[in-house]
Amino acid sequence: MIPDPTKIWPVIIGLAIGTFLIRYSFLGLLGDRELPAWFLRHLRYVGVAVLPGLIAPLILWPQATGGTPDLARILAAIAAITIGIWKKSVIGAVVLGFGTLYLVQYLAG
Repeated sequence: MIPDPTKIWPVIIGLAIGTFLIRYSFLGLLGDRELPAWFLRHLRYVGVAVLPGLIAPLILWPQATGGTPDLARILAAIAAITIGIWKKSVIGAVVLGFGTLYLVQYLAG
């Protein structure tokens, strides 16, 4: 079914304007200004706060298993966290996490 152009184009244009205004509020208005030290200090923790919220559901309730916890994904997460903390290596954590996930899935059949 093809939507009516008189209905879809106002939605597309409205979303484009909204997206532009959201991005401009940070880049255009704050891009050339010096930000306060307290703001920059808090900004460093945004990635650390958001990333676990994005990854935890993929580990604990994976769609590939119908939402049931999977031992392979939990072991891969533990391996990735361990090497990440121990060696402080993002690439090492990713490689060991992938390796552990595929190895456990291969051994489990």
